Amino acid sequence: MKAVLALETGDVYEGNAVGAEGESYGELVFNTSMTGYQEILTDPSYAGQIVTMTYPLIGNYGVNPEDVESRKPFVEGFVMRECCHTPSNWRAKQTLPEYLREHSIVAIDGVDTRKITKFLRTNGAKKSVISTIDFDHDSLVQKAINSQDMAGSDYVKAVSVKEPYEWNPDFKGKYRVVAFDYGIKYNILRLLEAHGCKVVVMPATATAEQTLAQKPDGIFLSNGPGDPAALPYIYPTVQALMGVKPIFGICLGHQILGHAFGGTTYKLKFGHRGGNQPVLNHHTGAVEISAQNHGFAVDPDSLDKSKVAITHVNLNDGSVEGMEHKELPIFSVQYHPESSPGPHDSRYLFERFVKMMDEAKSRN
Repeated sequence: MKAVLALETGDVYEGNAVGAEGESYGELVFNTSMTGYQEILTDPSYAGQIVTMTYPLIGNYGVNPEDVESRKPFVEGFVMRECCHTPSNWRAKQTLPEYLREHSIVAIDGVDTRKITKFLRTNGAKKSVISTIDFDHDSLVQKAINSQDMAGSDYVKAVSVKEPYEWNPDFKGKYRVVAFDYGIKYNILRLLEAHGCKVVVMPATATAEQTLAQKPDGIFLSNGPGDPAALPYIYPTVQALMGVKPIFGICLGHQILGHAFGGTTYKLKFGHRGGNQPVLNHHTGAVEISAQNHGFAVDPDSLDKSKVAITHVNLNDGSVEGMEHKELPIFSVQYHPESSPGPHDSRYLFERFVKMMDEAKSRN
């Protein structure tokens, strides 16, 4: 079956439909990871986006129920050079096309993903549409133009849980951590538990009072989708928790902290998405290879440098990759230390969070 990918710029790519029938809209972005397509599909941070995989062969090892990172896929659409219909892996339970159809994800292959990626790097992320029902180029381009902008969009309420829950009710744990679900990935919860944390997951709209009623030792601010500047209902909650309990934020949680600190964020040209982003740690001088998925960044000039220190920077474009408060037990990183997929260079950050909670306990 035929499929067409159209961008708001008028660029159109014809290929093959390898997912669900229908039409899907989103901001077209690219991910440079060579593996981990299932984790990428189920990362809630991709809500509102159509993802192009730069690696040419996708689906080779199929899909299995153990590698999901959330309750369902959240990408709006999927773009591949070549999708594998006959996977070869002992863990595979279904093919990638079967999985995409099961979850109503419109996808296309047989297109030049290298050309698409080079275009996005030069011109920035663009609004787009994938269709298996409308093949008129002018019609599709106009639909892309009329689709929702990522800037100014709040996707957090759509992906967050509605009620609190315990990640593993049978696990006791040395520490009790409240994790705000802005679009949290399961491997974050697994690693918090591996470091002795009993995790209670709270909705993004939970108040500071509801959070403290859980009697946490620490607060975790998760990753998530959309524009961090479109979340003014979240900043006051984080501000009310600052200085009360240790706080660790990643990705969108890092950007939310930037706003809670009184700073601002801005949209990157094409974002950072993949498992090979180099980050300089100012504390150690070491370079960490990190997994990332974000299209916005904290503006360093908007931060009060007397209170907030920049701890990590991206070596490709110099953007802020980490912050810490100079007086309060608060730190954050823009990237994904839990990886999944990606390198494990930054998992020491979970140990830092645990140490921070130990120090806070010793003071009380």
